[in-house]
Amino acid sequence: MSTQANADEESQPLLDPQLEPPLNRSLSNVTSQVAIVGSKVCPIESLDYEIIENDFFKQDWRTRGMIQIFQYIFTKWLLCFLIGLIVSLIGFCNNLAVENIAGVKFVITSNMMLVNRYGTAFLVFFGSNFVLTLFASVITAYIAPAAAGSGIPEVKAYLNGVDAPGIFTLKTLIVKIVGSITAVSGSLHVGKAGPMVHTGACVAALLGQGGSRKYGLTWRWLRYFKNDRDRRDFVTCGSAAGIAASFRAPVGGVLFSLEEMASWWRSALLWRSFFTTAVVAILLRALIDVCFSGKCGLFGTGGLIMFDVTSQNTTYHIKDVPPVLLLGVIGGLLGSLYNFLLEKVLRVYSFIHGKRPIYKILLACSISIFTSCLLFGLPFLASCQPCPTDASEACPTIGRSGNYKKFQCSPGHYNDLASLIFNTNDDAIKNLFSKDTDTEFQYSSILIFFATCFFLSIFSYGIVVPAGLFVPVIVTGASYGRFVGMLIGSHSNLNHGLFAVLGAASLLGGSMRMTVSLCVIILELTNNLLLLPLIMVVLLVSKTVADSFNGNVYDIIMKLKGFPYLEAHAEPYMRQLTVEDVVTGPLQLFHGIEKVGNIVHVLRTTGHHGFPVIDERSNSESPVLFGLVLRAHLIVLLKKKAFLTTPVPAGNDALIHFSAGDFEKRGSGNCEKIEEIELTEEEMEMFIDLHPFSNSSPYTVVETMSLAKALILFREVGLRHLLVIPKISNRSPVVGILTRHDFMPEHILGVHPLLIRSRWKRIRFRFPLLLKFF
Repeated sequence: MSTQANADEESQPLLDPQLEPPLNRSLSNVTSQVAIVGSKVCPIESLDYEIIENDFFKQDWRTRGMIQIFQYIFTKWLLCFLIGLIVSLIGFCNNLAVENIAGVKFVITSNMMLVNRYGTAFLVFFGSNFVLTLFASVITAYIAPAAAGSGIPEVKAYLNGVDAPGIFTLKTLIVKIVGSITAVSGSLHVGKAGPMVHTGACVAALLGQGGSRKYGLTWRWLRYFKNDRDRRDFVTCGSAAGIAASFRAPVGGVLFSLEEMASWWRSALLWRSFFTTAVVAILLRALIDVCFSGKCGLFGTGGLIMFDVTSQNTTYHIKDVPPVLLLGVIGGLLGSLYNFLLEKVLRVYSFIHGKRPIYKILLACSISIFTSCLLFGLPFLASCQPCPTDASEACPTIGRSGNYKKFQCSPGHYNDLASLIFNTNDDAIKNLFSKDTDTEFQYSSILIFFATCFFLSIFSYGIVVPAGLFVPVIVTGASYGRFVGMLIGSHSNLNHGLFAVLGAASLLGGSMRMTVSLCVIILELTNNLLLLPLIMVVLLVSKTVADSFNGNVYDIIMKLKGFPYLEAHAEPYMRQLTVEDVVTGPLQLFHGIEKVGNIVHVLRTTGHHGFPVIDERSNSESPVLFGLVLRAHLIVLLKKKAFLTTPVPAGNDALIHFSAGDFEKRGSGNCEKIEEIELTEEEMEMFIDLHPFSNSSPYTVVETMSLAKALILFREVGLRHLLVIPKISNRSPVVGILTRHDFMPEHILGVHPLLIRSRWKRIRFRFPLLLKFF
């Protein structure tokens, strides 16, 4: 049987048939079947999105009436509502907790500095950050390593068909929420948006898991969702809800799932995800209204991650376009540099993550110490500025967030660098985006803040805590956007706050390479529709420039983690190969009526998850293909001991011993194992009729089909197994099985090593000077 594994895809060569070297066929496949999930190396598998059309499935669906169909549809909408409800509550509580925990820390520190107790203030600031980071790293490293990082690469890989264990468990969800709160409150330069996407996906996966026998939650209606197809839809809705809860951007959340996350999309899913994000938006608005009365502590009375830059006189002319184009170019260059440096840092961190958890915790604590020293020490480099006479708020700011931090300055003065750096990221963005503050910041302060954010976000991302990239990239881009606005000054009609918005958009486009979803998210984030044309231009330019150097930051992270992600397109060189050129052996077959001992032996000696079933026909010289039987279904048959004493067809009588619940898929990582089944010698000599439980209509391709066409079919349908049949009928009915693993470049180049020299690579510029240091 061909190796059953998972696959990735990257740029490959377009070969000239006349110059193509002879293919060197390898007999084995040695590519890895593991990936880094969070901060732990785990085995990975593919998901079964194909409907298994066996006799049992057909009988089960024939018995369903209008009531069952209504239950299925109604429950699916109800779960979408619950996803939006729960995710919005989590998003609100996250922000409430961060603003209050971090706010209390900054207020206590500031009060001590007012009485010139700078040493004590530093110890409080340093100690609280250290304890919060230590707590986040300990619970992540020891309880749920899959909760480390943003979680977006793991969710994106799952929606592509990669099943990584532990990413959607209840403990992962709890650690993701608590760890994200403590890591952000501990002044690490990380964001909450990425963890919220993972949180939304976890909530959706747990709700769509169909109940739990362990906790007695086995409501009959929920059994309809015990399959990968429905769970995929729920996880897509959950990821959209996560973005909507992070930025109060419901439409942006839907577009984010469509553009960046989902590999399969249809109109029904669009409608459900929009409904889910609408629930999030409405509930968040209701919860925020509670804060207007001041009942949310230091959370404030404004919006939830809402940076209002609305201006009644926002106008721009043709002369404002060149600076916007310049911002796009800078964003593309900085975004590609950001991705390049982040990749190198993550490679270094991977050596530490391969060791014991204590080393991961030490790394996180070291970053926390370094960050605390920078955030507390750098504001002393900035000179104090006199408070403006026409300030829109109290100056200096004492005991709360604001634009004018006093820090070490005398009364009537403020420290502009402290207003940015000695603050939460959300408050820093509000200060940068603020209007009518064109004279608030100095050039040196903005440059110091930009450099600090740029490098701290790179070094903080890979540590063993829940950490996002969205907010750090926004605040970094906003800082250099504001700097460009300060340089242009009165030569543009745009104020410095709008330049900060455009700078944030340019770095987001340069790093994450999204366009439509980022455009809408920023518009919903800033509440300024007049910026739409400029944001579109800056995103298009930054993405185009950045694509000339490297790829999407999430794709880079997925590749580093080893996730076998299948791209939407086939590379040109795949059209020069047929599926016969990459399928490997040996192939393991089962007969329609198979001996129990043979099945047990194959399951114990192989790790394959699908087996062709063949029949010997009296009117045919060679066997014929009947279908495909899954490993999980074989284990159910063995566990139920549905055996025959003689090798005769059991027919539909075999179905009476089973219920639909017996073949429902359990949650991720909870599959039955063959080692758990005990059989006697007598039972091993008995037989099983596989016909009623085999998929009699599996997807097949002829062995002469090009690899490119097979890839498109495999990905678009969402397959796990694709049978390869011979072109000549007097051979074995199955040549092999294509799995995700067989489309991986590493596998293809391992089978045909001579193709390495003619491999096509995307034309991209490099960083030759930086490469010398890495």
